[in-house]
Amino acid sequence: MRIRNIAVFGAAVLAGAVAGSLVEPRPAEAVARELIDLQRDVTSLLQGQKDLSDRVIQDHTVMKTLVEQSGDNVNKLSATMSSLQKSVQDVQANSGARLDTMSTQVQGLSDNLEEIKSRLGKLNQQLVDLQNSVQSLDAKISTGAAPAPAAGTATPTSSLGTMKPIASTSPSSSVMPAGAPSADTLYSNGLRDITSGKYDLARSEFEDYLKFYSDTDLASNAQFYLGEIFYKQKQYVDAVAAYDKVLTNYPKSFKLGPARLRKGMALIELGQKTAGVRELRDVIKRFPGSDEDRLARTKLKEIGVSVTPTR
Repeated sequence: MRIRNIAVFGAAVLAGAVAGSLVEPRPAEAVARELIDLQRDVTSLLQGQKDLSDRVIQDHTVMKTLVEQSGDNVNKLSATMSSLQKSVQDVQANSGARLDTMSTQVQGLSDNLEEIKSRLGKLNQQLVDLQNSVQSLDAKISTGAAPAPAAGTATPTSSLGTMKPIASTSPSSSVMPAGAPSADTLYSNGLRDITSGKYDLARSEFEDYLKFYSDTDLASNAQFYLGEIFYKQKQYVDAVAAYDKVLTNYPKSFKLGPARLRKGMALIELGQKTAGVRELRDVIKRFPGSDEDRLARTKLKEIGVSVTPTR
């Protein structure tokens, strides 16, 4: 548009000069000089027009190149973002699996700690009973009376106070076959196999534990882990039944909170949302401030349900 205006302006100037020369006759030399000047101006205008046109074409080429480069950069950035997003998703998936494994391992360590505490408590009680027996024995020996054996403690075999071994406090529910693994071996192997994903083998080991050692302190843990195995294998009906046995058969177990939590989650997976929500709310009510309380709240929020029932 600007170039056309310049050309029109030049033509108008040339026309005006010619018209002026016709209206008022002037010397031929002056007219020729003016024509030469006008011709030079027009030539300069045309050259400027050409230069401007070349610059516009050059700028257009540069802009086109920049746009193409920008498009390539955007495509590369998009590909990079897609790759990064996939990497993040992979990391999240791996992290979830690792966290699940770590959670199971932590539960196993907690179980072992509880077992040790229970055994220490029993040993302490046995030591107290033994000490009382020894003191009673010494007192009676010093007075010349025959010592009477204390209930639940060792029985002396001579006046010097030699004791028979104290009986075990963890009887098994049935007779173990010869060469069968001990309770500790079965339980440790079950924990190891469930954390490494060998669910069928772990289930067999925990079932054997419950078959032969159902009266031990860790029997409720073995029952809970059977539910965990069923849950991980998406056998939610069996999982609910296993968790129910923990809640029913072991009312003093420290696995009551985890069992009720996982039962609620299994019921939700089965499509029984109302029953599952009721179990999760019961966890929050019964075990406030615990890890199970936090996980129950998270699950309720995830499925869009309030912690407390609306009236």
